[in-house]
Amino acid sequence: MNRGFREREPGVWYREWAPAATYLGLIGDFNGWDRGANPLTRDHFGVWSVFLPDAEYRDRLTHESRVKVHVGAANGGIDRIPAYARRVVQEASDDFMAQYWSPPELFAWKHAAPARRGGLRIYEAHIGMAQEEGKVGTYAEFTQHILSRIANLGYDAVQLMAIMEHPYYGSFGYHVSSFYAASSRFGTPEELKTLIDTAHGMGLQVIMDIIHSHAVKNVNEGLNHFDGTDYQYFHAGERGLHPAWDSLCFDYSKYEVQRFLLSNVRFWLEEYRFDGFRFDGVTSMLYLDHGLGKALAAMKTISAATWTTMRLPT
Repeated sequence: MNRGFREREPGVWYREWAPAATYLGLIGDFNGWDRGANPLTRDHFGVWSVFLPDAEYRDRLTHESRVKVHVGAANGGIDRIPAYARRVVQEASDDFMAQYWSPPELFAWKHAAPARRGGLRIYEAHIGMAQEEGKVGTYAEFTQHILSRIANLGYDAVQLMAIMEHPYYGSFGYHVSSFYAASSRFGTPEELKTLIDTAHGMGLQVIMDIIHSHAVKNVNEGLNHFDGTDYQYFHAGERGLHPAWDSLCFDYSKYEVQRFLLSNVRFWLEEYRFDGFRFDGVTSMLYLDHGLGKALAAMKTISAATWTTMRLPT
């Protein structure tokens, strides 16, 4: 959901790609969860959209308002997490819920990203597991207690795991459900931005583990059967199932899937100012057999996971 205009009128646009769906309706706190109150309109590419003008919705659709999209399809009607949701939280009922994230003030960045000085000395870390206490750590605690230790040890980059939202903590962040949402179990988007900005001020570049090789199978939280089919984002049938990871494999041949994933790369660079990525499961992305059961010598030209730094043209 993004702010924009329709015929010079300000408001909020919501768009969703769901080519096989028969109905989409935006629902949430703002309309009393009425599935018929704000229907979306489909274009000939299978992209659905609705515009919420400020004149009617500014006082109803507010920062942190809970939202979902009701999708009518061949598999029935299901309330789903929007595919491009930027904030997803787990409620007391254990259900995951998207939030309209529109803070009243823009985040104020203070530090430019440090320049690379030859080869990188990378410290890999998991936000939730980095603390000494026996609990799930937070972005704020990592910023306060861990970053300075990494810098003082002589590293010049920190690689963060489990940033993208995932419903099962024990997956170490590798079963992603919402690709545009920073994991809320560690804190808010602004707290993650503060972590990255602080790291830059210490001379540390920040690399993100990005998971584009597969996705979680969950229907309620993830993309599986979003438009009622098993072939929207993923390969249909057995080819779409990763036998070792119990997850779903993206169909990279579709332009819409390419746009979703490439836009995701750009989003993390621009919105959060990550300096680069470690792409997980590259071997699985390249080979139909995912590299399973192959001798190490046959795979020596590429590792199962790699990283790269990326910058947009200035």
